[in-house]
Amino acid sequence: MFKSKNKHGEDATYSTAGFIDLKNPFFKSLGSNGRSCASCHIPTQGWTITPSGVQKLFNKTQGLDPIFRLVDGANSPIADVSSVEKRREAYSMLLKKGNIRVGIGIPADAEFELIEVDDPYGFASETELSLFRRPMPTTNLKFLSTVMWDGRETTQMPSSSDCIYNTSTCFSPVSFDLSTQASHATLGHAEALQDLTDEERDAIVAFELGLFTAQIHDDKAGNLTAEKAKGGPKELAKQQYHFGINDTLAGDYITHDSFNPIVMTLYNKWNDIKPNKSPNSTKNARAAVARGQALFNTKPILISGVKGINDDLNINVLPGTCTTCHNTPNSGNHSTPMPLDIGVADESRRTPDMPLYTLKNKTTNEIIKTTDPGRALITGKWKDIGRFKGPILRSVASRPPYFHDGSAADLHEVVEFYNTRFNIGLTESEKADLIAFLAAL
Repeated sequence: MFKSKNKHGEDATYSTAGFIDLKNPFFKSLGSNGRSCASCHIPTQGWTITPSGVQKLFNKTQGLDPIFRLVDGANSPIADVSSVEKRREAYSMLLKKGNIRVGIGIPADAEFELIEVDDPYGFASETELSLFRRPMPTTNLKFLSTVMWDGRETTQMPSSSDCIYNTSTCFSPVSFDLSTQASHATLGHAEALQDLTDEERDAIVAFELGLFTAQIHDDKAGNLTAEKAKGGPKELAKQQYHFGINDTLAGDYITHDSFNPIVMTLYNKWNDIKPNKSPNSTKNARAAVARGQALFNTKPILISGVKGINDDLNINVLPGTCTTCHNTPNSGNHSTPMPLDIGVADESRRTPDMPLYTLKNKTTNEIIKTTDPGRALITGKWKDIGRFKGPILRSVASRPPYFHDGSAADLHEVVEFYNTRFNIGLTESEKADLIAFLAAL
C-alpha cells in the first residue's frame, strides 16, 4: 500500500491491481503544457492538491511547475506571470486554497442573466465566469454517482439501468463519464492538441477505479483497524455499492430495504471501549471516534432552506441527520445524483478573494448574489443556482481545505459551518467527537 502523512495521522492507498502503476497514462504528460493527471491529483495529497503542497512546489520551482499555468491555475488567464513575485500574486488562489479556476459562461437559454460582476481579478464576464473550485480526488471512485462538483460530466443515458427510482431519468455508468472527463481534462487543463486514444482513456479509468484511499493511522487513536475496527482502504475496497444504495427517499434500489440512517459502521467495535483517567490515552481517543460516528448517524438535524431537498420535496423542514445526505454506507456521498445548495456560495460567505456575481431571473426579476452559480451554469435553471454535489468522505483528513471553494480551512470549520447553518446545537465535546470521527475516515 502507498502511505502518506496528513494533519491527523496517515492515510493509505490500496490498488486492486496490487500496486500503484506509475507508468499508467495518468502520470504521463499527454498535453502541451507539461501537466499530467497527477499534476492536480497528487497521491501524497489525498489524490487532489493542498495549499501546503502547492506552496512547496512553488518555492521549489519558482512558480514554474506545470501546475502553475495561466489556463486555470491563475486567478485570471491574462495575469502577469513575468516574475516570481508576479506569479505568487497571479496564483494566489491556488497557493492559499488549492483552488483551480474553472471558466464557464452563462448558457444562451438560461432562465437568468448576469447583471453585475465584482471580480477582484478583473476578468470574469457573462461569456466566462471565473469559478474557483477544489480539484476532486481521483480515488474511491467506485462510490461516485456524480462526476464533477456541478455534475457537468454526468450524462443521461435512456438505455441505462441506473435510473432515479420510478422515473425515466437514467444516467450513464460512471466509468463512461470518467472516460469523457479524462479526455476533457486533457484537452482543457493540459491543453492537449489532440484527444486521448481509446487505450489511454481506458487505462486511466481502470487505474482510477482501482484506487481506494482511507485513513489508516490516527495520531490519537492509533491503528484504525485495531480491536476489529474497519478503517483503512482494504475494507473500503470490499464495501458494497450500487446506484441507489440506501437511497434516502425510495430505499435501496436493489434490495428494496427502507432507508437506514445508520450509514457508518466502521467503528462499531469501539462502542464499548471504557474511557480511562488519562486524557491523552489511545482508548479515550477511540471512544471519541465511536461517539463521533454515532453523532454522524443519529444527531437530529432540522433541514431547512436547502435547494434540492426542501423545495423539491415541498417540505419546509425535514427532520434528518448527517446521513440524510451522506447516505452511501461507509463512504459518505449521496448514492444518486442530487446536487444541493446548502449556502456555501451565498453572498454572506463571500471573502475578498472571491468574485461575486449578481444574477437576475428573466421572468420574475428576482436577484441572487453568489460566488458560484454551480449547477445552474450547466442547466440554465434558476433553481439550480448554488447547487453542488457532495463529496465522498473517506480520506477526508488528507485533502483540506473543504467545500467546493476551499472556504473551510479544516474539519473544525466544516463542523462549525453545519452547526451554525442548521442550528444543530452541538456541544464542544460533540464537535470534538465528530471531528475525531471524520479524521478517522
